[in-house]
Amino acid sequence: MAQKILIADDEPNIVLSLEFLMKREGYEVRVAENGDDALAQVAEFTPDLVLLDIMLPRRNGFEVCQQIRSSPQWRDMKVVMLTAKGRDTEMQKGLALGADAYITKPFATKELVARVKELLDGKR
Repeated sequence: MAQKILIADDEPNIVLSLEFLMKREGYEVRVAENGDDALAQVAEFTPDLVLLDIMLPRRNGFEVCQQIRSSPQWRDMKVVMLTAKGRDTEMQKGLALGADAYITKPFATKELVARVKELLDGKR
């Protein structure tokens, strides 16, 4: 069974390229365009990994990550912050809230795919 990835981002061009990349690697993919939808998808779809933007409408990525980490049934879910916010304080906050990785935009697609594989291979 294919591993599942949730892309939580409200930028259509980024969603399109991420969706293409992840499907090409054989992952089952769903998309959420805001923080509330991301949490609803986490509950319904239970992805193995969430690619999470910080600047989301309704609820930001920090809040979504914190919610995921506070729930015992999602403890093993991998969270990758994928964001334009690249300052050290934001990176430290994301990692402190429980993100498994913090990648800034623009990102190298090969590096992103390698990081996702690395995180998911450790889950098997």
